[in-house]
Amino acid sequence: MRSKKVTHTAKALVMLWNIGLFAFIWLGFYNHNAFQTYYVLGGILSIIIYVFIYNGLCNLYNAFRVASSSIAEMVISQTISFSIADLILYVECNLIRNRYTSFIPGLGIVALQVLGTALIITLSKRIFMSCVEPQKTLLLLGSWVSMDEAERFEDRILKKYSHLFDFKYVEYETINPVLLEERLSECCAVIMYGLSVEQRRIHMQHCIDAHKIFYFTPRIEDIILQGCSTRHLLDTPLMKYDYVYEDHKRLNAKRIFDVAFGIFFTVFFAPIMLIIAAAIKIEDGGPVFFRQKRCTKDGEVFEIIKFRSMVVNAEEKGIQPTINCDPRITKVGNIIRKYRLDELPQVFNILAGDMTFVGPRPERVEHVELYTRELPEFKYRMKVKAGLTGYAQIFGKYNTSAFDKLRLDLLYIENQSMGLDIRIILLTLKVMFKGESTEGFEKEMVHLMNKRSRRVG
Repeated sequence: MRSKKVTHTAKALVMLWNIGLFAFIWLGFYNHNAFQTYYVLGGILSIIIYVFIYNGLCNLYNAFRVASSSIAEMVISQTISFSIADLILYVECNLIRNRYTSFIPGLGIVALQVLGTALIITLSKRIFMSCVEPQKTLLLLGSWVSMDEAERFEDRILKKYSHLFDFKYVEYETINPVLLEERLSECCAVIMYGLSVEQRRIHMQHCIDAHKIFYFTPRIEDIILQGCSTRHLLDTPLMKYDYVYEDHKRLNAKRIFDVAFGIFFTVFFAPIMLIIAAAIKIEDGGPVFFRQKRCTKDGEVFEIIKFRSMVVNAEEKGIQPTINCDPRITKVGNIIRKYRLDELPQVFNILAGDMTFVGPRPERVEHVELYTRELPEFKYRMKVKAGLTGYAQIFGKYNTSAFDKLRLDLLYIENQSMGLDIRIILLTLKVMFKGESTEGFEKEMVHLMNKRSRRVG
């Protein structure tokens, strides 16, 4: 396919450009400073180390996904990847040399890497868009899904992936089998949204028989099954739920990591936190920190600490979720919220043991009560300690629905490991540069939340 040739060519060109520039400056300047004895061997090994780090970070940040990522997203992913790799090798040079080496030549190469990467990705994306054809797609809906909900789901997909999907038909799960066969014959892909267990099984079998690409939204029990292991006690397969979030060795290791990384985090970000604190105080003279009661593991309530990003007494008229362009947000608040810098003081909650670096975000007490009434399964999210960042923060947004947040957080809870924690922390660097991740609730969402609150109150 022509589109695949475009993506493969783009990947090769970006890698050659960034690795080539690094090799040029390393061999031309830094290698001579780092290695006097093993100049050739040291240079080769350093370039190999750079390739492994750069390629690994690109895979982590999905930096080569021309088809499914925007130009800005790919440029950000690439910039983070080669910048971290450049920094690591620069530190290596200083450590081996045992004295300071100028970073100016390297900084110039980083600028060229950014410019070249942006140019290659922009041209590749335009060429890709000109040769790709959206797949004719059938959207199958569960019986409980309203047409309004279906339209919102469709709009969310088309907003970002209109070049990949063309919704030719929208049908409910009770569709006549004959009509389903007719629809499948005209479509290349099927998306199943909110189907019942029985109907999903039937439609999945139809898709497999017809060899169609299909996607489906997981149910809570599907995600919980990921925390199971196979047991061969009989000739009948058995699955055992392992309660991975109660593993004491993993929990102890996680706490040690939280304390060690928390100390490093505090020292590293101390200058930035001091600047933010001064800016908040200068703007309106109000308190620097904002405290609020939140829920963590087993529903335990604690006071979360954040930099104040709104006017003093922003909720004097009651609980009001943040909306886009919220007038209560201060000038400093707009900046620190955009890059999530208002969350930095939560490192003190982590050191105190109320939170962890990676886990479900702590919800307000009022929201937990509301969500649990509306969605009883929400209590499973409280099986682990609340986190500074988490699965829902990486793959969701501020206004992601409670049910989708629950599914995202359960994916973490049932698959957690130290490796996954480190991966999420690294991915958080990318999320900080994505404005959509901190979008406020739309006014319609606020209205819905208030309506539900009145109904269950």
